Amino acid sequence: MAGISTAAADLGRHLVERVCVGDILTRSAESHGNRTALIDGDRTFSFREVNAMANRLASALLARGLQRGDVVGVMARNCAAMLIAYFGCAKAGLICAPANLGLRPEEIAYCLKDSRAKVLFVEEALAGAAAKLPQMLPDLQAVYWIGASAPDVPKTVGTFEALLDAGSPSEVEVYVGDRDPVQLLYTSGTTAHPKGVLTSHLAVTFTALSAALANRMTHETTSLIVLPLFHCALLNGGAVPALTIGATSVLLTGFDPIQVAAAIEKHRVRSLVLLPMMYAALLQHPEVLGFDFSSVERAIYAMAPMPHERLKEIHELFPNADVVLGSGQTEFTPPTTFIRPEHQWSKAGSWGSPTVMTRVGIMDDEGNLLPRGEVGELVYRGPQVMNGYLNLPEETEKSFRFGWFHSGDVAWIDEDGVVWFTDRKKDMIKTGGENVASVEVERVLMEHPGVSEAAVIGVPHEYWGEAVCAVVVPKPGVELDENELRAFAHERLAGFKVPKAFRIVEALPRTGTGKIQKHILRQQLRALFTGGEGERA
Repeated sequence: MAGISTAAADLGRHLVERVCVGDILTRSAESHGNRTALIDGDRTFSFREVNAMANRLASALLARGLQRGDVVGVMARNCAAMLIAYFGCAKAGLICAPANLGLRPEEIAYCLKDSRAKVLFVEEALAGAAAKLPQMLPDLQAVYWIGASAPDVPKTVGTFEALLDAGSPSEVEVYVGDRDPVQLLYTSGTTAHPKGVLTSHLAVTFTALSAALANRMTHETTSLIVLPLFHCALLNGGAVPALTIGATSVLLTGFDPIQVAAAIEKHRVRSLVLLPMMYAALLQHPEVLGFDFSSVERAIYAMAPMPHERLKEIHELFPNADVVLGSGQTEFTPPTTFIRPEHQWSKAGSWGSPTVMTRVGIMDDEGNLLPRGEVGELVYRGPQVMNGYLNLPEETEKSFRFGWFHSGDVAWIDEDGVVWFTDRKKDMIKTGGENVASVEVERVLMEHPGVSEAAVIGVPHEYWGEAVCAVVVPKPGVELDENELRAFAHERLAGFKVPKAFRIVEALPRTGTGKIQKHILRQQLRALFTGGEGERA
């Protein structure tokens, strides 16, 4: 066929060699057929059913006139429809933009408007939050509701289920470029407007394979999906790898200790990902110990390392599991690093080793790579990097300077190639001419037997430049004393690292994905030292 350039011939060759996230489901349906892919409440979905519904959605959206690269927004909690929408968009060459439900309605509206979303899928239970959105989105053409009925909201066309019925289950075969974006996820917007991260079919596919390998997934694995699918951690690091490898995913709409415990026991869950505060809630709930967790082989935690005492408690709760940290960021389609099982004790305070498709380095401000053991900015190379920030070319260029992707994290790499996170660049505290890593102080405070969570920030101070301050959440039923906490820190930290002030609170402000909003804590504590020099010892 050399020299033939017809559209049909081009598409035929393309279908043979392309990298398309939608093809993941096609292959899994052929290989795993009637095996269970998703468990969503009382409903189960086979791989063949999920693939057929994704094809139905893809063909229906194309029939509506949507074209390659158009954006489809989704507002939904963890459910089968969320993943069907994601893979339906992938098959059609469209971009899926799951809304971060932790954002305020005006922030969600900003993201959908910035993306110029043409279609919006909304879970019926979220009608109150979504009711005013359509009139704020000039590019939006249609709203479809996930559920039994369609609320009376502007631009509503019908239900998600009716749209599926209008499509064909046959495989959708259209041109989808390897580097075409398949997803648009917005960062949490902790300092400014959220930034839209465009990620390609190639990046998502490579991440799915490397995450499945790192997590030792097989078609016999059952994974629990509790963290929200609108975030990259469980979308790209959990659900898509499971569907790629033929594993089963159990979907929960939110975190409740007893619901999580019951799901683990009922479905014999082998792998789960929880935040440190979620593990703490399990450990502190009096009824949890009555459940059988012997099936769990991999208990992953995200966001931050945990003190040894907490890790010991988790090991006791899941006696047959490796308890390991997975790390990454939206722009590099996580996970990028995982603690290896053999390092779960010896290097528990680290971020672990790079995944198979990730290269890591440490760089100074002039673009020089630093030798192992030296501290600098953590930089990455690998095919799973984002295409760029939507509508922000200067921000994108800045992130890719010197031929590496810049994470904004300060870290160092040891002789075994393990990454040790120091702090976010913006969270490093400069006090009295000394650098203090907030993470180090937080880790020490978390070792206190009465502390459930801790966040350490720098607050402007006329004498110190910045004063180290700690915001601490006590364990249930515990009354913490500031002087006791200071003495505890003094025994374990250099004097300049000990917080100048402590604030004890019931909860820390968080984004929808569980990240602590340190900018809010800084705003709340900014006046703490106004007009005084504070403690100088």
